[in-house]
Amino acid sequence: MASVKLEGIRKSYGAVEVVKGIDLEVADKEFVVLVGPSGCGKSTTLRMIAGLESITGGTLVIGDRKVNALPPRERDVAMVFQDYALYPHKTVYENMAFGLKVRNHPREEIASRVAQAAETLGIGHLLDRKPSQLSGGQRQRVAMGRAIVRRPQIFLFDEPLSNLDAKLRGQVRTEIKKLHQDISATIIYVTHDQVEAMTLADRIVVMRDGEIEQLGTPDEVYNEPATMFVANFIGAPAMNFLSATVSGGHARLAEGGRVSLGTLADNLAEGTEVKVGIRPEHFLEKAKPDCAVTGIVQVVEPLGADTLIHFAVGNEAMTARVAPQTRPAPGTRLTLGCDPERIHIFDPASERALRRRRPENRAAAIAVGA
Repeated sequence: MASVKLEGIRKSYGAVEVVKGIDLEVADKEFVVLVGPSGCGKSTTLRMIAGLESITGGTLVIGDRKVNALPPRERDVAMVFQDYALYPHKTVYENMAFGLKVRNHPREEIASRVAQAAETLGIGHLLDRKPSQLSGGQRQRVAMGRAIVRRPQIFLFDEPLSNLDAKLRGQVRTEIKKLHQDISATIIYVTHDQVEAMTLADRIVVMRDGEIEQLGTPDEVYNEPATMFVANFIGAPAMNFLSATVSGGHARLAEGGRVSLGTLADNLAEGTEVKVGIRPEHFLEKAKPDCAVTGIVQVVEPLGADTLIHFAVGNEAMTARVAPQTRPAPGTRLTLGCDPERIHIFDPASERALRRRRPENRAAAIAVGA
């Protein structure tokens, strides 16, 4: 396996720049996920690594080789596509063996590699079937097997689970995670699904408009989002945002209540507007002396294991994830508490997070109505 380094990588189509100078290092055997909305440049970046798109500017290094001008077959990478890209007239065995045959590997070696990959993916009993006789999940495993038998330096996945239903996505996602553990491969994986990113990645690259918005571990991007965009994109349902104004060392909520700013208050002038972020799962069902948010219930969604409550605090829409037995009636007034240590503060102009030093011996003070 090998590392991958992108230095100032850019891609333009005429006057339109879709990737705007990305710098990224992927370590040997690391699993990195590029995530972001449609059109953010993540798939274009992956295709430049594969050699399927030319590079407008910057340097791409795989291992110790600069590969900007190398064709795909000379980069020693294998790509798994969203649409499987299997030969319909060939059997599963023939599909998996094809790449080795065109490289003139011995027949015995091909048979051994295919058998080993098929066993790893649990498709040994399917080797004589054609793709049309397989389910979507089985086809994707065949596509993965075709990549595995080549034993490339880098595995590239381009939204491989998008065509599967929810249950199959979960199954194949587990198989991809296990595959990485079993073969210790270097993997770069593209998805728009933040659940895939959180569950699969060693590190997540959150992209927006052709640039990297934040790079970090799943815990880092979830617990310390650098911007409101990342906070909104990572997590399901998305983070809630409440308007507030700095006053007396607190962020006073527009609809009542206040949030202690701690050491941030030293650098924020009185009257400064901020955004307070609270994740749905960090609401508490009982109001606390130091935190309470009150709103009008609009919609209640029972999900079995828990309940989503959509409510309005003034003109701001909020969502709370609570216990399954909690079922307030629409139109009623609801007051929830929150965990002071899990509050996020953002600058509404730049949308960047305002970091604060977490108190060591006491919770951050959050008072309501003061």
